[in-house]
Amino acid sequence: MHPLDPLGAEEIRAAAAIVRAQSGLDGTAWFETISLDEPTREELAAGSLPRRAYVCCYERSSNRTFRGVVHLGEERLASWEHVPGAQARIGPEEFEDGDKIAKSDPRFVEALAKRGITDLDSVLIEPWAAGHFGIAGEDGQRIAYGHCWVCNEAGDNRYGRPIGNLHPVIDLAARKLVRVDDFGVIPLPPDTAAIRPEEGLRTDIRPLEITQPEGPSFEVDGYAVRWQKWRVRIGFNVREGLVLHEIGYEDGGRLRPIMHRASMAEMVVPYANPMGGQFRRNAFDTGEYGIGALLDSLKLGCDCLGHIRYFDVCAHDWNGDPWPIENAVCMHEEDFGILWKHTDTHTGKARAVRSRRLVISSICTIGNYVYGFFWYFYQDGTIGVEVKATGIPFPSALGEGETPEWGGLVAPGIVSDVHQHCFSFRFDMCVDGPGNSVSEVNFEKLPRGPGNLHGNAAKAVERPLASELAAQREMDLATSRYWKVSSAARRNGLGQPTAYRLQPGMNTLPLLDPDAPVARRAAFMFKHFWATRHARDELYPAGWFPNQHPGGDGLPRWTTRDAPLTDTDIVAWYTLNFSHLPRPEDWPVQPVVYANFHWMPEGFFDQNPALDVPPAGRERG
Repeated sequence: MHPLDPLGAEEIRAAAAIVRAQSGLDGTAWFETISLDEPTREELAAGSLPRRAYVCCYERSSNRTFRGVVHLGEERLASWEHVPGAQARIGPEEFEDGDKIAKSDPRFVEALAKRGITDLDSVLIEPWAAGHFGIAGEDGQRIAYGHCWVCNEAGDNRYGRPIGNLHPVIDLAARKLVRVDDFGVIPLPPDTAAIRPEEGLRTDIRPLEITQPEGPSFEVDGYAVRWQKWRVRIGFNVREGLVLHEIGYEDGGRLRPIMHRASMAEMVVPYANPMGGQFRRNAFDTGEYGIGALLDSLKLGCDCLGHIRYFDVCAHDWNGDPWPIENAVCMHEEDFGILWKHTDTHTGKARAVRSRRLVISSICTIGNYVYGFFWYFYQDGTIGVEVKATGIPFPSALGEGETPEWGGLVAPGIVSDVHQHCFSFRFDMCVDGPGNSVSEVNFEKLPRGPGNLHGNAAKAVERPLASELAAQREMDLATSRYWKVSSAARRNGLGQPTAYRLQPGMNTLPLLDPDAPVARRAAFMFKHFWATRHARDELYPAGWFPNQHPGGDGLPRWTTRDAPLTDTDIVAWYTLNFSHLPRPEDWPVQPVVYANFHWMPEGFFDQNPALDVPPAGRERG
């Protein structure tokens, strides 16, 4: 077993048993997280590491959150502490609890009856993390803010008929209903939200088959992957889900490191409707719920296509019992069109090679939304990252005769509000080793004048980002801005520092006021690029415990130290935002929306590293 391999079922079970025996927690405590306590770079270099587990628990009786490290080989708690004021993530079991708590309270049942709803089994209540809005009476409680729907008659869309203006407020620690926020009755929308039609399916689609008669080009050893010149190790935890380790490229017989660790470290979805209880709609899907615990078990021919290699992982329930997820991570190769081509116009001779990429992906279902996270490795040394968003846009009921002000009408009586999806990706860099520096490149046009008579002069200007405060940057379309992480020691054949470029893709700025409650908790979204000096415990841009946190933790707090970013261990953070006004075409299930960006080699190689890719049909030389 490699030191970076995810915890297995027996290790999870053992960690839970050690914590129960040695932590002093009472019987109301449950496990928020049991995951690998990842070794440091120094420990990895030293070799033969003990296996450790990071464990976080929530004790309901005292409303306290604890965390520590379990030394699995020695069967002992290596550390254990109470985290004052912290609220653990809301687990899947608490979602079920919140639904039952609300339905068992006469006040909520009466509010349903006012709307003509008497069948409680048809009602879905999702107790969302409540955030921190300064609401009187909520301090010191484990608050969840409920959103409600009636399932459609076909039984395939639990979000088909939103119950407007009704929000049960639940204390998950005390297991009681605090109050019912009822902002007035809105009629249930008509039942028109069936997702899976049985008739009228297209009949003109013929089979599309992808075959690799000699098998795939990748090799797998446990969680280690070798594909052509790429090396990468697959990891997992219940918070971030898919994590990639030890990303490197073989060049001239030597493995050159690029990234030590890469992950989607946080995401938040703020909604734009300020009315009634809608202003509380926001979701830190990583920090408040945990993407890894919600990964789908993928199916051949639908989620992935071709010659597939699946990786199983193991999550856990709130009792600390292992919860295996089969086929949690999918890996396959894809044809991706032309890699490069040249035609000699004099001789007419052409040479072209096709691009192939390695795809490593996972898909998670978080309530109504579904997110696919795709990592692409290309033959020219490029690394691509793509988010595919699908599922059901968050539906709300619209009063009869009303015109939606804060969103789009997607079906009769159903509106889906304007919202944003904001992702923070974390990259622990090691471009040709641990000593890296950060810079920004802008394409700048020169003013017309004696040195620019024809007004065409422009140049790319690179400026160092020498400290953490200087490295808080936004995109600039006017200058095609991008960022670089360069080796402080290694040079290419032209004498330039070897480097990787972070090339932005689709993006935007937040719609939130910077001082809004959600914005204070997710301040990372206001800068597209951040860079920090590596610190082992700085993993999550909104902090370790964003649930009900007042804000200011994570990247905004860490970067106040303004550490230097020259010839040091660099962590680069990229924020990907996109805005969504749902359309009728997004109902009752949304076609995939794509958003991506790339890491591209810039002077990392002396020339095109894909010159040795053979033409199609000659892959085996």
